[in-house]
Amino acid sequence: MAKGKDSDYCVEMYESILRLENLEQCRRFFQDLCSMTELAAMEQRYTVAKMLYEGRVYTEIGNETRASSATISRVNRMLNYGENALREIFDKEKKEKEERMEEAK
Repeated sequence: MAKGKDSDYCVEMYESILRLENLEQCRRFFQDLCSMTELAAMEQRYTVAKMLYEGRVYTEIGNETRASSATISRVNRMLNYGENALREIFDKEKKEKEERMEEAK
């Protein structure tokens, strides 16, 4: 499938994801849709992206996630020059965490 055009991806799949009601349903959806290898790769890339966002260094990320330096570099490029969706989610999580800490005081 070609990249870059909105018409090139399956809108129905993304709309289905938005209909998921909870974490367990989300987990089961992706287990049905993806192989275990695909899920593991996505989970690893997500973890690498989060660690890069937090400012951690490649060696530390590689040691903790067992991701190759090529994978870490690829994720870093995506995080810095991609669509910014992960960065937006990480920013939102950070803000929510800070607000919870303020409320707890």
